[in-house]
Amino acid sequence: MIERYTLPEMGHIWSLENKFDVWKEIEVLACEAQAELGQCGITADEAAWIRAHADFTVDEIDEVEKVTNHDVIAFTTVMAGYIDADIPEGDPKPSRWVHYGMTSSDLGDTALSYQVTQALDIIIADVKRLGETCKRRAFEFEDAICVGRTHGIHAEPMTFGMKFGSWAWALKRAENRLLQAREVAATGAISGAVGTYSNIDPFVEQFVCEKLGLTPDPLSTQVIARDRHAQVMSALAVTASTLESIAMQVRLLQQSDVIEAEEPFTKGQKGSSAMPHKRNPITAERVCGLSRVVKANAQVAFDDVALWYERDISHSGAERVVLADSFIALDYMFSKMQWMLDGLNVYVNKSLHNLWRTRGLIFSSKVILALVDTGMTREDAYVVVQRNAMKVWDDIQQAIDGPTFRENLESDPDCPLTEAQLDAIFDPESFLGHKAVIFDKLKQLEF
Repeated sequence: MIERYTLPEMGHIWSLENKFDVWKEIEVLACEAQAELGQCGITADEAAWIRAHADFTVDEIDEVEKVTNHDVIAFTTVMAGYIDADIPEGDPKPSRWVHYGMTSSDLGDTALSYQVTQALDIIIADVKRLGETCKRRAFEFEDAICVGRTHGIHAEPMTFGMKFGSWAWALKRAENRLLQAREVAATGAISGAVGTYSNIDPFVEQFVCEKLGLTPDPLSTQVIARDRHAQVMSALAVTASTLESIAMQVRLLQQSDVIEAEEPFTKGQKGSSAMPHKRNPITAERVCGLSRVVKANAQVAFDDVALWYERDISHSGAERVVLADSFIALDYMFSKMQWMLDGLNVYVNKSLHNLWRTRGLIFSSKVILALVDTGMTREDAYVVVQRNAMKVWDDIQQAIDGPTFRENLESDPDCPLTEAQLDAIFDPESFLGHKAVIFDKLKQLEF
C-alpha cells in the first residue's frame, strides 16, 4: 500500500520511483475491485497474489521503455515479470488481469491527481506554518511604531506588527485557494479509451478512487480535463506572488538608507567577495527570482487545457516539467521564507528614527483636519498645509537643516492652531487609536 507516502518530501513525490509506486497501487486496487465485482474472471486469491508479488525497479522500466517507447507498457511488462515469476510453466498467469479494461490515461492521470494531492498537502502545511509565524510576530511588534509608505514615500505612522499581520492574512487567502485547488485536483478516472466505460465497470473507478481519497471524474474523455491542473498551477502562482510580495518588502526594508529590518546573517556568512562590509538580502532576492519561474509555469498549464478532441498528449511532456518544478520551487521558497521571517531582525529604534526624518511631514493629514475643525474650508486648509510642507520638502531635498513642519506652522499667521492642538496632532499615537480593531481581528485568524 502507499500509505507510507502520506506526506513525503516534495522531491520524492515527483520522483519516478514514487510515480511508479502509485501506478502499482492503482493497478493492484483495480485488480482487487475486479475480483470483488466478480465479472472478468479474476479471483480474490489472484488479486491477493498480485498485491503480494507486484513490483518493479525504475532501471528495468527504463530498459523496456527503450524498446516499447511507451512508459505504461514498459511498466506493466516489468510488473508482470515479478507477478508471474513463481508461477509454474503452463499455469494461468495472474498478470493477465493487470490493466484489464483500462487505458494508459486511466493509470497516468489518476496517479498524477494523487501526486498533486500529496504535493498540495505539503504546500498547505508550509502555508500554515509560515502564517502562524507571521501572526505570532505581528503581536510581538504590535506597538512598534514605524512610518507607513505609499509610492515609497513617507505617508503616516503605523506599527511594524501590521506588516506581519498583513502577511498573515495574505497567507490565509493562499491557504484557502490551495484548499479549493486540492478539492478540484483530487479527481480520478478509470473509464476507458474515450470515457465510456466500454471495457470496465464504473465500480472499478469508484473503488480505486475511494481507496486513494479521490473523487471519480463525472465525465472524463480518456483524460482528466486540464482545467483542473491549471487551477492548481494558478493557485501555486498566486502563492508564489504572495511570497514574492513579502520578500520584496524585506528587501526594501533592508536597504542601507532604510534598514528597519534585515534577514538573518549567520555566523561565518560572507556578503561579498569584494566588499566585506556587505550584508545583502540574498534569501529574499532568491524567493523573488524563483517566483518568476512558478508564475511563468502557470502559463504552460493554461496552454495545456486545450487538447484535440477527446485527448492528445501535447500536455504530457510539458506538465511533467512544470508541475514538478513549481511544487519543488515553491516548497523551497517556503522553507527559506520560514527561516527568514522567523528570524527577521526588526530594528525598532531605526524605525522611529526614520519616522522623524521628514521633520513632521507625516502629520499633514491630521493638520488639515484640525484646520477644517476650526471652520476653515478644506481648500484653504490644503493651501496652508501644503505651503508649509513644501518648504520642508525642499529643505530635505537640498540637505538643508531648516525648520520642521510644525515650526513652519507655528510661524504661519494663517494657521490658528494652538500649541496644545499641535502637541496632540504631532503624536504618532494619534494615528493608532483604532489599532485594537486590527489586532482583535488578527486574534481570530486561524491556520
